[in-house]
Amino acid sequence: MSKPVAFAVAAHPDDIEFMMGGTLLLLGKAGYDLHYMNIANGSMGTAIYSREEIIAMRTGEARRAAKAMGATFHEPLVDDLDIYYDRELPGRLCAVIREIKPRIMLLQPPTDYMEDHTNACRLAVSAAFFRGMRNLITDPPRDPIADPVTLYHALPYGLHDPLRRRVWPGLYVDITTVIDKKREALACHTSQKEWLDVSQGMDSYLITMEEMSREVGKMSGIFEYAEGWRRHLHLGYCAPEDDPLRDALGHKALVSRTYEEALEKEPQ
Repeated sequence: MSKPVAFAVAAHPDDIEFMMGGTLLLLGKAGYDLHYMNIANGSMGTAIYSREEIIAMRTGEARRAAKAMGATFHEPLVDDLDIYYDRELPGRLCAVIREIKPRIMLLQPPTDYMEDHTNACRLAVSAAFFRGMRNLITDPPRDPIADPVTLYHALPYGLHDPLRRRVWPGLYVDITTVIDKKREALACHTSQKEWLDVSQGMDSYLITMEEMSREVGKMSGIFEYAEGWRRHLHLGYCAPEDDPLRDALGHKALVSRTYEEALEKEPQ
């Protein structure tokens, strides 16, 4: 019997490692076959190198990071800032989904501090929805599938939405035992240290990642380091109560009852 598949999809090289890497590593330990894809190639992530140079550098870094996490690497599709919801891109991403048949997809949040992240989420959500549509011809062509898939959204970078509101997860994942491996995978992106220091004020991207993971752990109330997730609506994807991430990770996954109960409450 083949292993279940977990597919992490994000906008840029290092996005997966930053907000999803610990959970992906734990899924690998739980018996999942891991797959890794950045929709964009990192072409804008530099203040020094040419487009061709930085794409080659960041693709190599992403390959090494995927290997460090034990994941299959999938080639990016477009340049940075070209992640648009157009006619072609969802079909190209859907081809990958039809081929690998993920049971779990780890995605960026529906809103984040930059549009590439938000658009990457929208594209992945739609591509997963399209997986069973007979008349959608993917690029390259792949047969439609009916397999269920459950989608999970990571927390936004900075743990706040673009309107400055704190975002709370519905599921906390204890990544304390894999924080060193998560750091190792993120450290593969050596080209980004100076770029992130200059462009976004990150003192050190490794320190920033650890601080954010520690903050999510504090939000959980019990974990030292954690990542947070919100489960996507089931319609078009899976059964209403399907929660394979929680099921796979057992005691390392903590459901927020406060979050779940608030889903059905009338807004104040």
